[in-house]
Amino acid sequence: MTRVRQFSFVSLRDLLVASGPTLLAAIAVAVLAYLWVDPAPPRRLSMATGQFNSAYEEFGRQYAARLARDEIKLTLQPSLGSHDNLQRLIDGKVDIAFVQSGSTAEGQAEQAGLVSLGSLFTEPVWLFLREKAGVTHLTDLKAKRINLGPEGTGVPRLFRQVLDANGIEPNELQIGALENTPATMELLAGRIDGLVFSSAPEAPLIQMLLQTPGIKLFNFSQADAYTRRLPFLTHVVLPRGIVDLGRDIPAQDYHLIAPTATLVAREDLHPALVGLLVKSAGEIHGKAGWFQQQGQFPSPKYTEIPVAREAARYYRDGPPFMQRYMRFWLANLFERLWVVAVALAALLIPLSKIVPPIYVWRVRSRVYRWYGELRKVEQELEAIEPEAREGAREGLLKRLDDIEERVNHISIPLAYAEELYRLRSHINFVRERVRGTIDLHGLAVPLAK
Repeated sequence: MTRVRQFSFVSLRDLLVASGPTLLAAIAVAVLAYLWVDPAPPRRLSMATGQFNSAYEEFGRQYAARLARDEIKLTLQPSLGSHDNLQRLIDGKVDIAFVQSGSTAEGQAEQAGLVSLGSLFTEPVWLFLREKAGVTHLTDLKAKRINLGPEGTGVPRLFRQVLDANGIEPNELQIGALENTPATMELLAGRIDGLVFSSAPEAPLIQMLLQTPGIKLFNFSQADAYTRRLPFLTHVVLPRGIVDLGRDIPAQDYHLIAPTATLVAREDLHPALVGLLVKSAGEIHGKAGWFQQQGQFPSPKYTEIPVAREAARYYRDGPPFMQRYMRFWLANLFERLWVVAVALAALLIPLSKIVPPIYVWRVRSRVYRWYGELRKVEQELEAIEPEAREGAREGLLKRLDDIEERVNHISIPLAYAEELYRLRSHINFVRERVRGTIDLHGLAVPLAK
């Protein structure tokens, strides 16, 4: 039983061979574009926060919880405060940190490769004093025991500028360098006259001292003048009754001076993480508070450190389109795939013009290679002397039969069947020449009997 050969319109094998190099090149370019042009964001970050019981520490925990929802682990590093955080960023020990405005010298951030992700909240200068200390003006601090905290907090540098604006030399005070918690214990025990914090009101120690009998908050009645002398400061008001309306705490409005806390990062932080951190900052700091209106923070304002390009775009345009509707990692994957798509398009458009000719050549080459065999038969026929051709015909005819048999087993798409049938007619043409029914000029002649 003769097996019926199956024909197809396309030769998959030839198509794969013709397009194989193109596909491999496209895959290689896609992988390189995916990994090199825009690498995936890291899943681990480190953040320098602040002292125990500080607002920085509390906010650090909130950032860690929000980033954990997107499967990013944020490692928190306790620190002395703003100046310590700034040094850790410069040394490359952390990726992001809270830094107070006024902490950097002109040009220092740019030289160190640091960028701002936005200002987060105001940090009023809280000067808590024992009522018995009898301090009503800053000049009354002379000879008093005032704790400013360790140098790494940034408060000593800040408060020295405040003292200088009042014509007071630091050596005219008995300045302490205890951290916030032990300094608070010393104040409550009466062993120091006052202490200075610069912190958001959410800090537990601030909340406690505002409600502690015998401890009073200094009122910076000249706050507007301070903001003119020290431009990184702003004037904020602690409203009467904000701590406890029922007990009327505080019993008056307090005018305070306040630098601004900024979220600072190294400039090599992945762009996708910049947007995610700004989004988290909006969730944490965007609500109305004691010193801010709804939506006032985070903000690209109030910072002397240049704002990261991606952060500025986020503040201007909002989150990237895909991140508005997808989870972070899925949106990031699609955003990165755009880069791959552009790279593939740039490669496939020119290569697509090469594949069809290669495919046609491969299909037709399976037919055309037999024309070489036919030409050999003709050359041998022409090389035989006329009187010797009769004996050579059988061998040549057998070779032609073998060629035809093998041609009959060629698998070729139907679109190129015409090439196959033309080859078979040419085989028959050569066969007739060998038999002598066609002369060398292609004219029919009778067979010799």
